[in-house]
Amino acid sequence: MSGQTLKTVVEGLIFASDSPVSAEKLLPAFIEDVQAGEIQAAILELKEDYEERRSALELREVAGGWQFRTRPDLSLHILRLGHKAPPRLSRAALETLAVVAYRQPILRAEIEKIRGVDAGGVLRSLMEKDLVKVSQRNDRLPGRPMLYSTTKRFLETFDLPSLSDLPSIQEMDRMCPPAPEIRNKLFD
Repeated sequence: MSGQTLKTVVEGLIFASDSPVSAEKLLPAFIEDVQAGEIQAAILELKEDYEERRSALELREVAGGWQFRTRPDLSLHILRLGHKAPPRLSRAALETLAVVAYRQPILRAEIEKIRGVDAGGVLRSLMEKDLVKVSQRNDRLPGRPMLYSTTKRFLETFDLPSLSDLPSIQEMDRMCPPAPEIRNKLFD
């Protein structure tokens, strides 16, 4: 590595990446014989380094990879500097997103049955924001209707390493109790 440590190179690669990267995704950047396990160990050391020195940056595992992010407690300062806040989602968009996240892949008709209202406009909006995508078609139903799933951008936006890290029903109820009629249909 011509005088550079593995940790330094990994830090630079993660910093230069515009999306979360895994150890496996970093492997092609190395000329030397480096294993994914060694890269992962360097990532975990970097994470500890940033935590110990309480840096403005933190190394977070999101969307199946690693990414540098500013600490959440700095958001007020960043917003005051003129950076835009992340786009806000309406209650309808959040409800639809929750239904898709917990029931994916899911048909539009199923979303509408759970929410009790048309979901077309909200789904289009979520797709424009790259939070939801058409993941496949249901070949068993007439017309081969589309099935919706969340995207990698969804995981990045909500700071989730993977879908298995979605909050439990109890955690969701503490954070933001949904309308009872939706909650009962969503988690049946």
